[in-house]
Amino acid sequence: MSAIRKHKSDLVVLFSALGLMAVGLIVIYAIGPMRANVLNNTYGTDYDSDFFFVGQLRSVGLALIAFFAAFKWIPYKYINKFAKPLMIIALILSGLLWVLAMAHSSLVKCELGECRWFNIGGLSFQPAELLKLAMVIYMADFLARKREEGVVGQWQEFWLPLIIVCGLSLFLVVIAQGDLGTGVALIAIIFGTLLVSGLSAKQYLIMLAIVLGLAVGSVITSTHRMERVTAWLTTLTGGESTDSTYHIDNAMLAIGTGGMFGVGVGNSVQATGYLPESINDSVFAIMGETFGFVGLFIVIAIFGAMLLRMLKVAEGTTESNERILVVGVFSWMLAQVVVNIMAMTSLVPVTGITLPLLSYGGTSMIFIAFAIGLVLQLSCYTSREVIRNEDISSRRRLGGTHHTSSRRSS
Repeated sequence: MSAIRKHKSDLVVLFSALGLMAVGLIVIYAIGPMRANVLNNTYGTDYDSDFFFVGQLRSVGLALIAFFAAFKWIPYKYINKFAKPLMIIALILSGLLWVLAMAHSSLVKCELGECRWFNIGGLSFQPAELLKLAMVIYMADFLARKREEGVVGQWQEFWLPLIIVCGLSLFLVVIAQGDLGTGVALIAIIFGTLLVSGLSAKQYLIMLAIVLGLAVGSVITSTHRMERVTAWLTTLTGGESTDSTYHIDNAMLAIGTGGMFGVGVGNSVQATGYLPESINDSVFAIMGETFGFVGLFIVIAIFGAMLLRMLKVAEGTTESNERILVVGVFSWMLAQVVVNIMAMTSLVPVTGITLPLLSYGGTSMIFIAFAIGLVLQLSCYTSREVIRNEDISSRRRLGGTHHTSSRRSS
């Protein structure tokens, strides 16, 4: 029969997360003064040279608290009980942001025409990041319950509530906030978790086709998004550079300039104002310039190792809601890592999506750190086969233990 025992957490996930946060701090420390100088000269702001590094340091500190809270202090079974309230809160905050933005409230922070942050007392908060975490926890609870009830795939009990929650989430993010990057992450979470829910392949593919069709529609009906697609096609086909290709041109130039080993910390040229969003969406290109191909390879390898270990954690869980949650976190991280890197290397159009644990920003880092902490908590438990009528006392005298081959090493 199957038994559950507690053991050490997955050290690959643990040290990968901590290592990526440390690398992000180094990068922001190097390019933060340049970013401050650019903003001061362009917009007349008065940022100190260490403003962004201190901000990132504060974000890492808060992220570590969230990380260890989810890892050590808050049992997942307790968090799972609040799946519905958490989703409701995330939706209310996203809707409130939309309403306040239309009312031009001072409580809302807007950048480049998009209003995605609450601004209270000088502190900003992006509800879309909470919505990602809420979606992971909600999908794990919802799909596991529907699987136990045997109603997966049925219209009234399964699809109707799922479409309402997921459709409203995507509307508030993609349409109301104009945030296609977060929309991509939400879609990845939804379909990643559906993949392990027991849904039939036919229904899965039908829903995937419908959502992809809607996604294409949201692109072709948006002038701004179509400009990005046109710029990408121009770059892809070797066309002449224009204002619309400026971002990707400079991202590619940054990576190319880095060569094999990079120009070194503090020597970035693109961070001095040439590459847009150098500390956020474009941090991968800046890292390529700074650390070169070798540095980028190491960063990608760390992400790859973490993601593969998450799949091992999912494989070793015994409860369906735990497995679905880990797959949801995996899908969330995979989508952001792949889309961000592909955008910076001109493999897909530029999309406003951050690189987890590396890009500047507090809300994003805090919630993804909390999610990884949950994965680590679940990695502390695995199943093993206990042989009936086993003489435990004699085996202890021999100092032996009996484990299945599926036990994860720590």
